[in-house]
Amino acid sequence: QKSVEDEIESILQERIMVLDGGMGTMIQQHALTEEDFRGHEFKDHSRPLKGNNDLLSITQPDIICDIHKEYLLSGADIIETNTFSSTRIAQADYGLEYLAYRLNRVAAQVARKAADTVTAQTGIRRFVAGAMGPTNRTLSVSPSVERPDYRNITFDELVEAYTEQAKGLLDGGVDILLVETIFDTANAKAALFALQMLFEKEYASRPIFVSGTIVDKSGRTLSGQTGEAFVISVSHSKPLCIGLNCALGAVEMRPFIETIGKCTTAYIICYPNAGLPNTFGGYDETPEVTAEHVKNFALDGLVNIVGGCCGTTPVHIRKIAEAVKFCKPRVPPSLSQGYMLLSGLEPFRIGPYTNFVNIGERCNVAGSRKFAKLIMAGNYEEALSVAKLQVEMGAQILDINMDDGMLDGPTAMTRFCNLISSEPDIAKVPLCIDSSNFSVIEAGLKCCQGKCIVNSISLKEGEEDFLEKARKIKLYGAAVVVMAFDEVGQATETETKIAICSRAYNLLVEKVHFNPNDIIFDPNILTIGTGMEEHNLYAINFINATKTIKETLPGARISGGLSNLSFSFRGMDAIREAMHGVFLYHAIKYGMDMGIVNAGNLPVYDDIHKELLQLCENLIWNKDPDATEKLLHYAQNHAQGGKKVVQTDEWRKGSVEERLEYALIKGIEKYVTADTEEARLNQEKYPRPLNVIEGPLMNGMKIVGDLFGAGKMFLPQVIKSARVMKKAVGHLIPYMEKEREERRAKQGSTEEEDPYQGTIVLATVKGDVHDIGKNIVGVVLGCNNFRVIDLGVMTPCDKILRAAVENRADIIGLSGLITPSLDEMIFVAKEMERLAIKIPLLIGGATTSKTHTAVKIAPRYSAPVVHVLDASKSVVVCSQLLDDSIKDDFFEEILEEYEEIRQEHYESLKERRYLSLQQARRKGFHNNWLSGHIPVKPKFIGTKVFEDYDLKRLVEYIDWKPFFDVWQLRGKYPNRSFPKIFSDKTVGEEAKRVYNDAQDLLKILINEKKLQARGVIGFWPAQSVQDDIHLYAVEEAVGSSEPIAIFYGLRQQAEKDSACTDPYYCLSDFIAPLDSGICDYLGLFAVACFGVDDLCNEFRKQDDEYNIIMVKALGDRLAEAFAEELHERVRREFWAYSSSEQLDLSGLRKIKYEGIRPAPGYPSQPDHTEKLTMWKLANIEETTGIGLTESLAMIPASAVSGLYFSSPNSKYFAVGKICKDQVEDYALRKNLSVAEVEKWLEPILGYDTE
Repeated sequence: QKSVEDEIESILQERIMVLDGGMGTMIQQHALTEEDFRGHEFKDHSRPLKGNNDLLSITQPDIICDIHKEYLLSGADIIETNTFSSTRIAQADYGLEYLAYRLNRVAAQVARKAADTVTAQTGIRRFVAGAMGPTNRTLSVSPSVERPDYRNITFDELVEAYTEQAKGLLDGGVDILLVETIFDTANAKAALFALQMLFEKEYASRPIFVSGTIVDKSGRTLSGQTGEAFVISVSHSKPLCIGLNCALGAVEMRPFIETIGKCTTAYIICYPNAGLPNTFGGYDETPEVTAEHVKNFALDGLVNIVGGCCGTTPVHIRKIAEAVKFCKPRVPPSLSQGYMLLSGLEPFRIGPYTNFVNIGERCNVAGSRKFAKLIMAGNYEEALSVAKLQVEMGAQILDINMDDGMLDGPTAMTRFCNLISSEPDIAKVPLCIDSSNFSVIEAGLKCCQGKCIVNSISLKEGEEDFLEKARKIKLYGAAVVVMAFDEVGQATETETKIAICSRAYNLLVEKVHFNPNDIIFDPNILTIGTGMEEHNLYAINFINATKTIKETLPGARISGGLSNLSFSFRGMDAIREAMHGVFLYHAIKYGMDMGIVNAGNLPVYDDIHKELLQLCENLIWNKDPDATEKLLHYAQNHAQGGKKVVQTDEWRKGSVEERLEYALIKGIEKYVTADTEEARLNQEKYPRPLNVIEGPLMNGMKIVGDLFGAGKMFLPQVIKSARVMKKAVGHLIPYMEKEREERRAKQGSTEEEDPYQGTIVLATVKGDVHDIGKNIVGVVLGCNNFRVIDLGVMTPCDKILRAAVENRADIIGLSGLITPSLDEMIFVAKEMERLAIKIPLLIGGATTSKTHTAVKIAPRYSAPVVHVLDASKSVVVCSQLLDDSIKDDFFEEILEEYEEIRQEHYESLKERRYLSLQQARRKGFHNNWLSGHIPVKPKFIGTKVFEDYDLKRLVEYIDWKPFFDVWQLRGKYPNRSFPKIFSDKTVGEEAKRVYNDAQDLLKILINEKKLQARGVIGFWPAQSVQDDIHLYAVEEAVGSSEPIAIFYGLRQQAEKDSACTDPYYCLSDFIAPLDSGICDYLGLFAVACFGVDDLCNEFRKQDDEYNIIMVKALGDRLAEAFAEELHERVRREFWAYSSSEQLDLSGLRKIKYEGIRPAPGYPSQPDHTEKLTMWKLANIEETTGIGLTESLAMIPASAVSGLYFSSPNSKYFAVGKICKDQVEDYALRKNLSVAEVEKWLEPILGYDTE
């Protein structure tokens, strides 16, 4: 009987098979409710379950079975199980981790039943593929921008989760295991590891399908790999099919399917979305259009299995099946077997014609003092610069070694490899995980999504140990370096080297079934020139063994650690580098493929000083018994260890062409600009700047290429040459552009260039109406040649991002005044990250802070996020962010600063101590209500509305200090306050000018009635119940009937100094408690200045930004003055609990009166949602026109509201940070979810919600 794999393969050789379409798309059409998702079994589950589609296999199996049948009857040969999110990792979001195995088994059984039913009905064999999704975690990308080495999942945890999932699927009867929608290849490698282990130990083998997801037109996965690198990384598991699904429509997916098809002998599977999503996240591509695109794939021989992903339905699948019915399947290519394939983010192919491969050696704690010092000090980020430099200097593979007795090897290896993943410039090359400790090797392999090299294993511990490690390495999908070492010891003689390598090769190929192209032998480069005669042949033995191994062991490569050769000459860099250059020149000829070298320090063979070259030749080939002594003598006379043995500027005497060629070949930048300019000025020879490039510069690069091809020059030298070329071309570019402009002018071109320094989109976020600060920033930026797109207030996220894209913005700036705006800023940052809008994000506004930006916003977005204190800083910040020469350094500085802030914040959370809520209540403020203050009854119960309040009454109550703050005019002590600021040497004159302008405008506003003030106050009988205040319609109802409203309070919890006797305050402490039997009272108010926006619109028509800011500032000051003046009237007149009060303005500013007027959203009650109770109780919007946004900001922006307390003991205080026990208690009292309360109280939470 045929195996399932043989069965499927025989069909694939005959025709194109069809996979089903979107499961989620079909489930959505059933419009299932929360109750439908729960079913009977989960009706009391503690978390919402709607949206957990995988659960429906248990709670609504008939619906899932019917969907499967619809696809099968539409022509699908293969259906996927409803298990995309059925790992315990993904199900943790729903609190259903324990259900993982069962979800998979039941889903497989449902699909199996549908497939068998339709097979019986139609007589056509149908198959079930067990869908294994990517989970919601990633091994290659940190969830925390500030900690790039951090991961919230491990390889082992993923393997465990995938093992459990696969067992359920196999036990349920699937034919195929489909690892799909791979956005991180490391996750997929964990899934493949799990499957291979199961097939090895517990289950009969099943065909594996692997499908990646290319996220955009760059052709890379979310974790950064190219399509070809992805194929190389997963091919060790020998999948029957490899392909792509999701993220893109067929049109966008085509080039990447073509690329993948060219680099694998596996069959190709392709199941795109129904086009790209529309603006609402839906899919509009019709079945006919999708089918037509897929048919073109088939006609061009690109695919073997086709189907649909998001947005596709049974109709799409029917049309696709009909479209490809008579198309011939793709014939897998017969790829050359002579290549070693490795990968980082990008593929690396080592074939018969590949030049010598440089494996960078400096990321080795045993071989680089600098690297070791950085790692030992825990300075991993700077250690990354060593890796980056190696790549820049030509290393094509990076060797990483953390073997040191003072290091925790696995931890150090994991951290450094994770950090490399965050640096695309480094991660693009494959890694060589180097250790004598196999647990360290495994730690490294578990971090890498690419195909690595393991360095190394040997027969030192015998065959059993060797085979066990080799099998593990094969499971991880890595190539392996085998040292010429056996149970006897290290091979030094040619014959022993060959014998050990041959034995290891046969074991690997015959017993482990290792791909010969994945085997690298290191026949041991040992130290010569030691003075010991038996060491003299070590270089020759290596070279001779290399020749035989390459001739007799097909596919195997040869590598070696070059620095060992010259160890006797340590401290003499020039000698060592010359020895390395000579040795490699010969070893490469004999078949050495790669070596661990210090990329960048390999001299060109022909450039080595003739005397030194001969001495090295004699030492390496053992031609002179005194070669060591002669080399030492040469070193003492010529170099003293300097890098260059001979330095001369003799070449500067040649023609300009000769000088340019020499500079290019030798990689000398020093004179290239001057020489290039000299050539450019020779108009007779080089009439155009381009002629200089086409002439001497290209001639020089041709010589470089020839030397490189002949093996006389290595890649690092070529890179140096390229840098010199770039510098020369860079000098010519302005002249070429000038020439181009002159040609355009002659041809009458009217093309205009953008005159601005950059484009900046500014917006006050959704739900917030305050924008003075933003407007000032906009004006200042405009004055500094930035194009400013101001979107105004209450701007939804999608509008901000759309404007940024449409205007090709360089920066987005967000502003907000109220605390809910902070959440909206986080949301905008997340959306920018999700949509890959990688431009800097500026955060500003009164409620924002550098700490909140660093802790809560920056980690959500990988591009720069900068908190800008005020307009004066904005120009500097924007200029630095847009200056190509410094922006990277500036961003790096910001990252470091914000990382420190985060660390301090999290440390402070650990160190801060809190009382429990019950303890805090016991230590609250307890007034003796029976013998102390007796509450005074207000003059009326209910509300009083003030229409068109006289603005003249308010002018003297204006507090001018905040006005000057708006204009960022701040005097220095003793001239900080008004009017002392006018005496300040720095800002005094400007403050006077702005103040005079304000007075002039104020007169106009009042005399011409340009603004109107409206407000309301109200008083009600009240009593406190623990932390809350209950209000009643009449005094008779107090304590005996249901309250008409409740104001909820928050209590201080942060532990106070032991010497401090202050109570732990809550606003309810200032109202007589229910059990006192005393009737107390609570008041409220809301006041506003109307007409500011209309005036601003008038000024805007005149482009009068100055007066726009001025009128907004005055509107705010008048609203505050209204609140202050009205509070005075309440104390003396309307409530009259302090009718004899006589305070001047200074006394008012210093709050020397009795009572307080705290506002929701401010320190004494930080919860903005309490405004909803105020607005409902006093009909505020209906009576005054003052409204609330969805974030509970007041409209108009020039508005103030709050509560009135009359107790002489009442005082302003800050609640400060609170604990979860209070949040949970508060949520229960307010009948809200904890998550909702945490959202509104996020700035005062004393714990991290993530």
